[in-house]
Amino acid sequence: MSTQAALVPGLLDRDLSILAFNERVLDWAHRPDVPVLERLRYLCIVSSNVDEFFEVRAEPHVMASLQALQTGPYTAASLLEIAAKTHAIVGRQYSLYNDDLLPALERQGFRILSHGERNAEQRQWVRSYFNREVKPLLVPVGLDPAHPFPQVANKSLNFIVQLAGKDAFGRSNEIAIVRVPRVLSRLIPLPAKVCGGSTAYVLLSSVIRSHLAELFPGRVVGQFSQFRVTRHSDLAVDEDEMANLRMALRQGLQHRHYGQAVRLEVSASCAPRLAEFLRQEFRLPEAAVFRVNGPVNLVRMMQLIDLIHSPALMFPAYKASFPAQLPQHGSVFARLKQGDVMVHQPFESFDGVLAFLKEAVEDPNVLAIKQTIYRAGSDTTMMDLLREAVRKGKEVTAVVELKARFDEEANINWAEQLEAVGAQVVYGVVGLKTHAKMLLVTRREGRTLRRYGHLSTGNYNRRTAALYTDISYLTADAAITSDMDQLFGHLASQSCLPKMKRLLVAPFQLHADMLARIRAVGQAASRGALARIVLKMNALTDVPLIEALLAAGQQGAKIDLIVRGACMLPAGVAGLSENIRVRSVIGRFLEHSRVFYFAADQDESLFLSSADWMSRNMTRRIEVAWPVQDPVLRQRIIDECLIAYLHDRRDAWDLSSDGQYHRVGLTSPGPGAQQALMQRYSGEAAAG
Repeated sequence: MSTQAALVPGLLDRDLSILAFNERVLDWAHRPDVPVLERLRYLCIVSSNVDEFFEVRAEPHVMASLQALQTGPYTAASLLEIAAKTHAIVGRQYSLYNDDLLPALERQGFRILSHGERNAEQRQWVRSYFNREVKPLLVPVGLDPAHPFPQVANKSLNFIVQLAGKDAFGRSNEIAIVRVPRVLSRLIPLPAKVCGGSTAYVLLSSVIRSHLAELFPGRVVGQFSQFRVTRHSDLAVDEDEMANLRMALRQGLQHRHYGQAVRLEVSASCAPRLAEFLRQEFRLPEAAVFRVNGPVNLVRMMQLIDLIHSPALMFPAYKASFPAQLPQHGSVFARLKQGDVMVHQPFESFDGVLAFLKEAVEDPNVLAIKQTIYRAGSDTTMMDLLREAVRKGKEVTAVVELKARFDEEANINWAEQLEAVGAQVVYGVVGLKTHAKMLLVTRREGRTLRRYGHLSTGNYNRRTAALYTDISYLTADAAITSDMDQLFGHLASQSCLPKMKRLLVAPFQLHADMLARIRAVGQAASRGALARIVLKMNALTDVPLIEALLAAGQQGAKIDLIVRGACMLPAGVAGLSENIRVRSVIGRFLEHSRVFYFAADQDESLFLSSADWMSRNMTRRIEVAWPVQDPVLRQRIIDECLIAYLHDRRDAWDLSSDGQYHRVGLTSPGPGAQQALMQRYSGEAAAG
């Protein structure tokens, strides 16, 4: 956890803003108009987000500060407020899980049976399953000087057990730890023959809990509890002191699961003595201990959605339409010669981007393909195309970001596979993450070489392209593609970046350009001219940009900020930000596109970007923003990405002057922005 808010009076706390975003996501799990399995999915998403909050934000030195209640950028009060907020969110999650979602699933014929709810036949089946599938993989460790507390992996399921009686050597070691292997399924379907034809499941934790005594023959099992520890998991490597970044990261990955503990979860019924024993073992403050009434890892309940697989209990299926601007069977290159193309994902399919790359791979006139890779995911389609391009003799350059958080191992594997077939793989610039999303194709056309480019606000990841809202932009504009080529050269050679014609690149011009545009709008407002800013992004935490927005607003500029997650700018505060409105839209899809609109008198500009307005994006990453100059595409982006969200009366939350978010239009009969876009594109697909 680190924050600039404590250093700048009047700004909102970044960590509390992140947690407030998760409260807005959790609201979807409470909504009765949402199908029950989707409500469960939102609950699991919040659990995953809270896990990451602790893994990344709750750094070990901050936990030490909480332990000692030290002051600094964090005060004792702010640390305790963050701890109280996380406890409140977790408490709401388990109340919802136990009191609402489980009964709702039971009404639909799906039950999760505890040991006390299982009949004799079901208990016999569970015992057999335990002896056959579970017990052979468990190795209980009785603690004594020769058997110290075992290594417990990050977010793994474990049991602590208090034992009475003597061990085989006549000693009374009282505490044992049982680590549960991750290969075991956390949710086990009961066969229909023992359920009377109904559908029932048992949790692995319940199976082990019911048979703990069998793991300790000759001993008496007393108090026990499941527990789970979350560890600091942000990899840190000193790039100036290493010879090979890939090898250093691979070695670091081996230790990620055993970083310093930052949170401990135990069962609500855990005996105080056992909870205290674990707290001391992991050297955690009391505020980092969470007592939960249910499974300690709600994220794993996502498995239930796959097991039930009932379309009636989920959102109606949505099939993205093929991009209307692209030919399904003709040449993408020929289309781009006519003008730029925009693909609005996930309402339009990522298949349009794949069609562009596939044509480049198969076209004998294409000589070179260059691409950045940040989060490619597990789908092999795009990587298979790049490898096929190498086999066809094309020059393939891949700029692979190895330090993409929690995707490091996948990216290392992709890099090695691309290198193995002969692609040129580079890892960007030392000390900077390459977060820009670019794909550049060079094609021989007669006596000249022509470039075709793809820029995106989101990753080259087929799975997330169906879940995140993003803008893909395809162009043959010579100025933009020349800039892209220069930037690829900079990333590979680390030579000086030439002056860009169209692209704004961080950490070079992007920050300064955005500041200049904000100031220009403020100056226009002070003259009484048109002064308007509308920004859409995932996070707004960069203090200089926030201060510039506040200044422009105080000069009279009208500013709308559509910020999905963390936002440190306080909205609607008299004398500070009364001309600034902040809203967050949480919908079926994760809002991910970044759109920046500025109007200063007669000067109007609109940019798409890979960058959020955070200090790390502006100063410690390679990011790009590019102007949309085609008037038709510009208006389409304004309509679909800005106006639609500013008028959302279903899924939007407005930030009030008290620093709290309030959902708007709870009784509005109309669709939200995402629903309206789904309907629009479904209609266009049907019409086509």
